[in-house]
Amino acid sequence: MKTAISIFALGFMVVSSSATAQDKQTAVADFVGSDGKADGRATLTATASGGVLIEVEVSGLPANKWLAIHIHDTGNCDASQRHDSAGEHFNPAKAEHGLLAAKGPHAGDMPNQYVGQDGVLRAQIFDKMVTLDGKTDGIRGRALIVHSNSDDYRSQPAGDSGERLACAVIK
Repeated sequence: MKTAISIFALGFMVVSSSATAQDKQTAVADFVGSDGKADGRATLTATASGGVLIEVEVSGLPANKWLAIHIHDTGNCDASQRHDSAGEHFNPAKAEHGLLAAKGPHAGDMPNQYVGQDGVLRAQIFDKMVTLDGKTDGIRGRALIVHSNSDDYRSQPAGDSGERLACAVIK
């Protein structure tokens, strides 16, 4: 009987440890629009080789249009201030903005994403320049922002990407 209880306890400890390790490898971010209403979610997963896979679905966006999505420095999504509370792009290396910039990109720069006829952005984006919980490149506690225009990948400091339409704090 003692052996059975010990095996059960050991099995529980292994499952608990695995669940905790898995929780540290994932994060979620719930989007709010400029009206303050919930309009989507992102699931973020750290990869074994480094970087983060970001799976996004956000509704209520302009249809049939390419839009910029960036990681911003501050995890604050105040819709009353048009999400300006999320600060600037996440840029721990102090690089230039833009995937095509000579001295870029920021860690928070990501490719534009297409919003379909239904006004929903659905995407899977891999950012190899960030981690979920690293000391300098960690993004947990920061924000994802969907902008009103596409990023031109060159203009400083934000690629002429327009207003902040949706914001989500990475938890």
